[in-house]
Amino acid sequence: MQYLLKYAKLAAFVAGAFSALGFAPYYYWPVMWLSFGLWFWLLLNVDGYKKSFAVGYWFGFTHFACSLSWIGNALLIEPDKFGWLYPLVLLGSGGFFGLFFAVPAMIVAKISRPWEKWVALAAAFVIGEWVRSFIFTGFPWNLLGYAWAFSDEFIQAAAWGGTYLLSLIAMLFLTVAGIYFKEKNKQTFIRVLLVVLVVPSFLWISGYLRLKNSNVEETDTVVRIVQPSIKQQMKWQKRELENNFRQYLDLSDEAGDKKPNLIVWGETASPFMLDVDDVHMNDVKKIIPKGAYLITGMISYQLKGDFYVPHNSMAVIDDEGRVVDYYHKTHLVPFGEYIPLRKYLPEFIKPVANAIGTFGKGEGPKNIKLSGVPSFSAIICYEAIFPHEILNDDEKPDFVVNLTNDGWYGVSSGPYQHWVATRLRAVEEGVAIVRAANNGISGMINAYGQVKKFLGLNYSGFVDVNLDKPMVEKTLYGKLGNWGIITFCLILCFLTGIKVRGRR
Repeated sequence: MQYLLKYAKLAAFVAGAFSALGFAPYYYWPVMWLSFGLWFWLLLNVDGYKKSFAVGYWFGFTHFACSLSWIGNALLIEPDKFGWLYPLVLLGSGGFFGLFFAVPAMIVAKISRPWEKWVALAAAFVIGEWVRSFIFTGFPWNLLGYAWAFSDEFIQAAAWGGTYLLSLIAMLFLTVAGIYFKEKNKQTFIRVLLVVLVVPSFLWISGYLRLKNSNVEETDTVVRIVQPSIKQQMKWQKRELENNFRQYLDLSDEAGDKKPNLIVWGETASPFMLDVDDVHMNDVKKIIPKGAYLITGMISYQLKGDFYVPHNSMAVIDDEGRVVDYYHKTHLVPFGEYIPLRKYLPEFIKPVANAIGTFGKGEGPKNIKLSGVPSFSAIICYEAIFPHEILNDDEKPDFVVNLTNDGWYGVSSGPYQHWVATRLRAVEEGVAIVRAANNGISGMINAYGQVKKFLGLNYSGFVDVNLDKPMVEKTLYGKLGNWGIITFCLILCFLTGIKVRGRR
């Protein structure tokens, strides 16, 4: 073990890479547990702020570079234009997000007692995750709590404290082994063993009881979720637009066991602006049953001042072929749907930046109410990763419609991780989510994060599923939002600091 201390930064670098295997679709928890345990042992054995920062940083660098490596696949859709940026994505994601391991490690550097450091590091780390959800518009992908999502029972605690509570519990569980390797005595072994046995057992049992006592009833509202799995390389080719559109129409019009009240397509499913395209709107009208609606993603232009601004939109179309409501995406993807500080970019990057459009920003979570259909909130793609940002706080909807397109990322961990984030939003808010992807994972998730029906990655088809009756009461997390768990973590940090200061 002393040999590892000699090369502490390299050991942290390697351990961080293996730690990424704890997320979907792998869930290699033993590997993640050993990786985090080694990392915490290193932090317990290095001295000073600089060394602690470095050990935290290099662990975080490979943790994020590996777990987010799928982002680079989007650049390979047009490799001649963007392929050269692939290494920069790995370096950029690891280089920036590694700070969210480094800073907590540095903050607790001067805490000498292992158990106090263990608690303080977990609390500081969760506060860092929360900061990651909003700094520079935010990117709370792969919060540590998502690693529990291999089990419906384990994720139920998100209804009380959100995914951040799961992250706190995960950090405590994953790092505790480092204390034993530091002290190596019988008393420490017993304490560590208790944590290893009690923490996941309590989490699972409480989740099991919550699911056992749940009473989920179905409504008569039938939703048809359509996923044609069109390859991203073909999605916007001019010669393929009609064929792509026809695939959506044909799948929507197929006979099923039930007549759908809602037909749901994915993000930018329609390559045509149906609100001004009477020819293609007429085709759409033919496949919508009487009294039903089609929900589709498409690009729409909205007049703002003297200009028409493009939006990544969700359009709701009735059986008469009329757009009866819109939702415009609010949380835009940086470097995908807009370029931050575009005019200040260096000259060599401007040709790439100019190939990326600039979309208008919507007005935030919105409830859509239709005749004969329960009310729903709308979110598009990336918006599903933000805890406590998918609902209108003034009025809880009956369910959520999430349109997305994970075809950008091919066969990778990205679509599975995105699906997990959506499931956690359902548990946190106690609301069912209908998710439709052009390609990715589509399906119905109930208010407990359980998957009712789904279409897997690269699977073309549709599923018909009855909506559940809504959960009347908000969850505890739905009432408190992020402030409940973040305040708790701040208190833990404060009490640990008071104890350390008092002893000095």
